Amino acid sequence: MNSGNQLNSGNRLQNLQGNRACVLGAVAAGCRFYAGYPITPSSEIAENMSLEMPRNGGVFVQMEDEISSMAAIIGASAGGVKVMTATSGPGFSLKQENIGFAAATEIPCVIVNVMRGGPSTGMPTRPAQSDIMQARWGTHGDHPVVVLCPWSVEEIYMQAIRAFNIAESLRVPVVLLYDEVIGHLVETVDFSALQNPQLYERKWAQGDPETFLPYANPGDGVPEMARPGTAFRTHTTGLTHAEGGFPTQDPATVERVMKRLLGKVDAHPELVEQVDEYYCDDCELLIVSFGITARSSQAALRQLQEQGIKVGLFRPVTLWPFPQQRFLAAAAGTRAVLVAEMNAGQLIQEVQRHVGRDIRVQGLQRFDGDVISPQQIVDCAKRILQDD
Repeated sequence: MNSGNQLNSGNRLQNLQGNRACVLGAVAAGCRFYAGYPITPSSEIAENMSLEMPRNGGVFVQMEDEISSMAAIIGASAGGVKVMTATSGPGFSLKQENIGFAAATEIPCVIVNVMRGGPSTGMPTRPAQSDIMQARWGTHGDHPVVVLCPWSVEEIYMQAIRAFNIAESLRVPVVLLYDEVIGHLVETVDFSALQNPQLYERKWAQGDPETFLPYANPGDGVPEMARPGTAFRTHTTGLTHAEGGFPTQDPATVERVMKRLLGKVDAHPELVEQVDEYYCDDCELLIVSFGITARSSQAALRQLQEQGIKVGLFRPVTLWPFPQQRFLAAAAGTRAVLVAEMNAGQLIQEVQRHVGRDIRVQGLQRFDGDVISPQQIVDCAKRILQDD
């Protein structure tokens, strides 16, 4: 662990666009390699990275497509560098196979997905929140991944740093997921409280190179990584592999190594899990939302509270793995849960899975390219409580 230097620390207050804040957070976290392909509404990230990487001793490469972009950052990360790529919509789909490769080979990387309307080419300039299931289950096979969902420009900066800390600590792909509104929003960020963030580094192999096993479990589920150019060697393959790195189909070995691979994220909740809660202790209705919809929910919460209606807000900053225990504690004692999201109903499935039939779950979905308004949430909340 070490402290990162704050970029542009001489200017305490800065008006930043969300995508710009993502770049500054990545640089502050130590990112020194970026490969990407421009795509709306994430293109400002590539544009800013093309400037910031050379300024900070890093490398920027515009690749020919999203597939090669993902492959490039995996290669650079295997070489020992902190890496990031960014995309949206169809580009995120193209990255999925290589995201699975990064998960299987345990190569740290950060992928930014600025969500837009879909499916297919969809509405490139309009917001949506319809990639949340893809972010968790987009690649084939069982695999570990962490997904973080900021709701403000300042939080994009903070969560970008946190994404690198998690990726490096757990050797796992981390998706920084936010919608077009947050990406293009301009807000004032006060950097005086954001100086010298704590940075986490990957564990490099130590000890005897002759007995080194690149995928052995040291006790915390996260193997040490062979630093390129040293005496430590590793065999990297997308095939299911044993602790030595070479392919195996032995059932007992596969079960052992897969349990470690799939369990290492859940084994570190103190590093991974983060939620934001408002008035959840004594509420009749719990609103669950994230990103720009959570900001509409917060405005609706104020209106409802002023009218004497007991409503709480639960915002999963870490969307995957879903913060089950924190959510169940917030939902306990409520009459109903309202899930507000800009898609046809994705997060509501996860919420319903956890509460079962004990609590009524109602969805408020919008997928026409416009943001769910606070008044829509107020009206829906009142209807739920009246009908319950």
